[in-house]
Amino acid sequence: MEYRHIRAAQFIARPNRFIAQVALDGKVETVHVKNTGRCRELLRPGVTVWLEGSENPARKTAYDLIAVDKGGRIINMDAQAPNRVFQEWAQAGGFRPDLTLLRPETVFGASRLDFYWESPTATGFVEVKGVTLEDRGHARFPDAPTARGAKHLGELVRCREAGHQAAVCFVLQMAGMRSFSPNDATDPDFGAALRTAAAAGVQVLVMECAVTPDSLRITRPVPVLL
Repeated sequence: MEYRHIRAAQFIARPNRFIAQVALDGKVETVHVKNTGRCRELLRPGVTVWLEGSENPARKTAYDLIAVDKGGRIINMDAQAPNRVFQEWAQAGGFRPDLTLLRPETVFGASRLDFYWESPTATGFVEVKGVTLEDRGHARFPDAPTARGAKHLGELVRCREAGHQAAVCFVLQMAGMRSFSPNDATDPDFGAALRTAAAAGVQVLVMECAVTPDSLRITRPVPVLL
């Protein structure tokens, strides 16, 4: 996937989950943050961030903050990007080469899962999670407790019990990762739910991305440490 109208700026502050203040062209600009997570390890005063200019003149903010430089590594932090990049990858045959249907936002049980798919021999559901947290080259999820995330994993287990295939795909919004594991120190319940899901036959995929300020593309699988 690609972005348009990209500008570099310097991060100043984040007054709330939805907006940030950045220095752009010598003045302070208020921009929309496309990620409501904490991202405290990313958004530090003075770091370089990248903005996508909006083509909607009626918007309150003219830019979206989509990426950040963390020690020389570009991290995409657009919360909408993982589903888009997964869909592009799956439609190109990366997920399964025999897909006949890939439908987003499909209800199963008490949850709306990210994708439902069909092939000539099987049906299945996929939940996609974007990952922006890294520690010395190791990716972690989540960066804050997520009861919703654990609920989705339970729903994937029920998909398996109903005869469907099921997968959770962690999209690493950064390159150069050596491994992925659940962030048990922050959310042990999610880690336990992920291990339970894997034991029940839910496929755990971890896919790394090539990242530039104006693009994101799935490139390779990363080892999973449960």
